[in-house]
Amino acid sequence: MTNSCIYNGSVIHKRFKPKEHFFKYKIFSLFIDLSELNELNDKLKFFSLNKLNLISFYEKDHGERDGSSLVNWVKLNLGNNNINTENVRIKLLCYPRILGYVFNPLSIFFIYDKNENLISILYEVKNTFGEQHTYVFKVEGNNKLIQNNCSKKFHVSPFIKMDCNYFFRVLNPAEKLSVIIDQYDNEGKILFASQDGIRSDLTSMNLMNSYLKHPLMTFKIILAIHFEAFKLWAKGIKFVMKKFKIKNNITFES
Repeated sequence: MTNSCIYNGSVIHKRFKPKEHFFKYKIFSLFIDLSELNELNDKLKFFSLNKLNLISFYEKDHGERDGSSLVNWVKLNLGNNNINTENVRIKLLCYPRILGYVFNPLSIFFIYDKNENLISILYEVKNTFGEQHTYVFKVEGNNKLIQNNCSKKFHVSPFIKMDCNYFFRVLNPAEKLSVIIDQYDNEGKILFASQDGIRSDLTSMNLMNSYLKHPLMTFKIILAIHFEAFKLWAKGIKFVMKKFKIKNNITFES
């Protein structure tokens, strides 16, 4: 049995202002121990590493986004933030590619020390313009609930301005998954977003069952993003222009 697993659950977005808006979609995510990638590639039917399959994982979808080692990328950025990388285990929560396609609005790297204590979290955020920003946090104490906050540094939604703050609340993934993000401006809460899930082992049968429950999920995600954006526009919510271009930024948060 591997450390990697599947989480079947849902994503919720609730907008509070200037007009209310709500949606909920069923999804599944992989929680991959990056040291097991080659083993998963050899062991699992319907799954491949860095090549087309029904379900696949491409290293170029994350980190430096050039296909280079994600482990080395994580360790480099941890070291730049004075976080000890000796004997660390790195796990990544993300959507897989389905039939070669994926869009991950948020992927989360969980970094554990040799005693399985969580020591760092990296929130990797993407937008539909092909850009990416990663927020790096050091985790101290052996808490099941991890709480982080920072200012927004990356254009995501064209309907939310840049001048606001994120508050992250994440349960250390176990039998249940819970990721909550509250977004505030100077006048109060703008958005609540969450992802939850129930764990199952990452086996060929469970992977196929998750796919059958959510066929073409990754295509539905990008379509849903544009559909929900259209509904926001139809409600008369002001469009916020993107002011600058980036490719792949990273910030170290306190």
